[in-house]
Amino acid sequence: MGDHPGWKGRGAADNPTNRFELRVIEPDPEARDERSAPETQVLPDRARTILTRNDSPDVGFTWSLNPYRGCEHACAYCYARPYHEYLGLSAGLDFETRLFVKEDAPDLLRNELAAPKWEPAVVALSGVTDAYQPIERRYRVTRRCLEVFAEFRNPVGVVTKNALVARDADLLADLARDEAALVMVSVTSLDSHLAGVMEPRASRPHARLAAIRALREAGVPVGAAVAPIIPGLNDHEIPAILEAVTEAGARWAFFTIVRLPHGVGDLFADWLGRHFPDRKDKVLGRVKEMRGGKLNEARFGVRMRGEGPLAEQIRALFQLSCRRVGLETKAPTLSTAAFRSGRFTQGTLF
Repeated sequence: MGDHPGWKGRGAADNPTNRFELRVIEPDPEARDERSAPETQVLPDRARTILTRNDSPDVGFTWSLNPYRGCEHACAYCYARPYHEYLGLSAGLDFETRLFVKEDAPDLLRNELAAPKWEPAVVALSGVTDAYQPIERRYRVTRRCLEVFAEFRNPVGVVTKNALVARDADLLADLARDEAALVMVSVTSLDSHLAGVMEPRASRPHARLAAIRALREAGVPVGAAVAPIIPGLNDHEIPAILEAVTEAGARWAFFTIVRLPHGVGDLFADWLGRHFPDRKDKVLGRVKEMRGGKLNEARFGVRMRGEGPLAEQIRALFQLSCRRVGLETKAPTLSTAAFRSGRFTQGTLF
């Protein structure tokens, strides 16, 4: 990797070898430029269940629902990329061009919420890949899942970097009347060019701020995620981002430091070399400074925030900036009080 200029609208320049593969086939580097630009393929995901239980102590939810596998947003730093390797694919271009859609997700969700064993709890929409990535416009799996959550009045929290979430303000506001919905919009930069390089097919900053405003006006509790912070690239924007999201209507905010598990570190380093060669060593050095000399630290408690003086400086800047603009640093607690058990059917709810 590193000798290909990359494809327009893509984060990765190539497909690195799946870490589970026993054989490695090296492509001819001279033939790379002769290939066609990779197109997005959407494939069916025949999932049998849809709710996934989380046991990680530093993630703020127990249950999550991911309508899609892979993500067209194409963020080079995405910690979810290695999940594609379990499908026999690459964490590189495959992750952003070979997408799997769980079209049966709403029916599976209805069955699981109606089951006697289900105890109402907050479900995170996303958690791995973005539930509002571009193909949601066509497949509407996320919206149809929200309709099921509204049917059962089961609380749901959404994290996204796509302004498409504002399309579903009606369903989210309906749930919010029972304190059963909130949204967190990720804003990593106010610089449209930088955001376009970091997250090629995600909404630009102005659109994300507009989505925050639209959700707040609809009555949906909305916060902001400055996630991930990449030291040496976007950390200097923390105060300005928090001021902008506050003006747009966000009530709280949180941050994470960039995570680079497994082969994501090499993909990220390659991406830096292609787009920010003058800053590559500086950025990687600062990441390692917060990760005990490594690009990634998987230990619970430090993997999201890092450790050491630089990590403490970022944390202090974030907290000071939140206090200055009046942002909370914790999301409101959602309620399960309005949950309707499985004995109700959709036709009797309205």
